[in-house]
Amino acid sequence: MATPCPPVPLSPCPSNNMTHKQQILQKISSNTEIVGIIGLGYVGLPLAVNFAEAGIKVIGFEKSQEKADLINSGTNYIGDIRDAVLREVVVKTLKLEATTDCSRMKECDALIIAVPTPLDKFRKPDMSYIESACIDIGRNMKPGTFVSLESTTYPTTTEDFMLPLIEEYSKQNPLLVSPLGEMSAGQRGASPTPHAPCFTQGTDFWLAYSPERVDPGNKEFHTRNTPKVLGAMSDDGVEIGEALYLKAIDNIYKVSSPRVSEMVKILENTYRLVNISLINELALLAGKMDINIWEVIDAAKTKPFGFQAFYPGPGIGGHCIPLDPFYLEHIAKKYDFELSMIHAAGHINMRMPHYMYIKIATALNSQKKAVNGSNIMFLGVAYKPNINDERESPALDIMDITAHKGGKVSYHDPYIPQVKTNEGREFFSITFSSENLAKFDCVVLTTNHKDFDVEFIKKNAQLIVDLRNMVEEESTNIFKL
Repeated sequence: MATPCPPVPLSPCPSNNMTHKQQILQKISSNTEIVGIIGLGYVGLPLAVNFAEAGIKVIGFEKSQEKADLINSGTNYIGDIRDAVLREVVVKTLKLEATTDCSRMKECDALIIAVPTPLDKFRKPDMSYIESACIDIGRNMKPGTFVSLESTTYPTTTEDFMLPLIEEYSKQNPLLVSPLGEMSAGQRGASPTPHAPCFTQGTDFWLAYSPERVDPGNKEFHTRNTPKVLGAMSDDGVEIGEALYLKAIDNIYKVSSPRVSEMVKILENTYRLVNISLINELALLAGKMDINIWEVIDAAKTKPFGFQAFYPGPGIGGHCIPLDPFYLEHIAKKYDFELSMIHAAGHINMRMPHYMYIKIATALNSQKKAVNGSNIMFLGVAYKPNINDERESPALDIMDITAHKGGKVSYHDPYIPQVKTNEGREFFSITFSSENLAKFDCVVLTTNHKDFDVEFIKKNAQLIVDLRNMVEEESTNIFKL
């Protein structure tokens, strides 16, 4: 951890001698604050639109010039945002604009980070996106800025990873002034010394963690009506963060620290991972025992207490649930703690695509066919129904395994025109028609999109492997998970 910076006088507050805290709270109360959103994806863009709809000026920061240009033209690429709403806040009210110019962070009173946090090839958190955002913030923010991270990460990230980065790179901030009013080493172009003055948390900026709770495609719960957890490094940070976020979100739940807030996010998604992995494992056993797991679940959920239904599938996809246990494993190792249950659940999920391949091979064998040389069509590559998001989708892994074994793989997805698998194979969605269904040796139902007419599929497909319980009955040409 970097050596804490000595507090120094900064660029002066307005002539009315308000403190930085008083200044930002006054702006929030008068709706004159400017909010910067770093990363305009599934989390950042809906949040930016919510703030803009509340009449707040929003600057979206993107590394991709293509995305920035799309937003500035009012062109939407996120399914959970209505096209008309985006055009309204961009073109008509001029409340939202996108840029790739990080120096404009100095215009913002609040900076909210919503960047990806993937895992690397060793299943360790890739912190490069958060690191890049922190460096840009340190170099460009003005005194009195509220900074909040929303990206999924491991507990202690805010305090032990972000804070030292922001403070260190604030030494290069042109708005930093030495006690004598001289330029800092960073301003003169020299390398900052280890004890050079810098912006300090709680005095010159406030740092918080408030995890995103985005569920793509959910028609009932969206960014505004989903309660938001907030943990900051100081009471002032909580006060400012709550006042700000209430512009875009109806309910804020405050916790005592960023690490509590970070653990909340991990708990929410690990809870789902463990339970879905459990039912997936039981489904595999039930199949061997000739027990219909769906009938078991329907019976069990008649119990009015002590049971919540989770359903099996080919694996868990999305940007959070399959990744969270590995974030937690990463930090647990630093505390010499073994997360045996979470480790097991994560690895059950990782193995599901292989088990699904075995289902396909078994179905083909029943028709005296091998995977090698067979034409196999996958219906759906999105990780959940009715969305255009294939991140961490188990369908892509199953396609890779099948292709590796010699299967001739194709897919159709009405929401995703083309995909690239984890092994680098590129596919384009083919036409969904009776002719195409009939010519394939096997049709695999991998995503239960509402667009798929099950009766039409049954009528035209030679062989069906149903991994989503879309087909009610079983027969000699229908194999279910």
